[in-house]
Amino acid sequence: MNDGLTSPEPPYPFQQLLGYAITEWAADHARAELDLGPQHTNRHGIPHGGIYGVLLDTVAGFAGCWRPEDQPPVYAMTLSLTINFVGLPRGKKLIATGQRIGGGRNLFFAEAEIRDELGTLVATASGTHRYRQGKGNPVMAPGSDQP
Repeated sequence: MNDGLTSPEPPYPFQQLLGYAITEWAADHARAELDLGPQHTNRHGIPHGGIYGVLLDTVAGFAGCWRPEDQPPVYAMTLSLTINFVGLPRGKKLIATGQRIGGGRNLFFAEAEIRDELGTLVATASGTHRYRQGKGNPVMAPGSDQP
């Protein structure tokens, strides 16, 4: 389900292991969803904070890397990610959304949040990301025409 937006890349092994899906991906925006299960909980029976970190990092990074299908992909690495754990989910699904909020040729900044399907705010994050170079992927911000 991508609500008419460009289809994301195929799931990678770590994504498959945790069981989340990228459900929306467009310019400056990404969304991922995870159905919670016992494999996602810590020894207290609540979702492990690392699950939140993975989802927040993923949607923040994807938000800055979208490209139209006719252009080569862009990749980024996270330089800094600050996470705020603000509540516990009441529902059974985590929904993470990320927005690219600024940046330039080499770096971009993103904010992300996780809510459950009932709307409960669970965690927020802000991140700094750097576009990756190599393997035919010059450092080039989305929308620019020069590496």
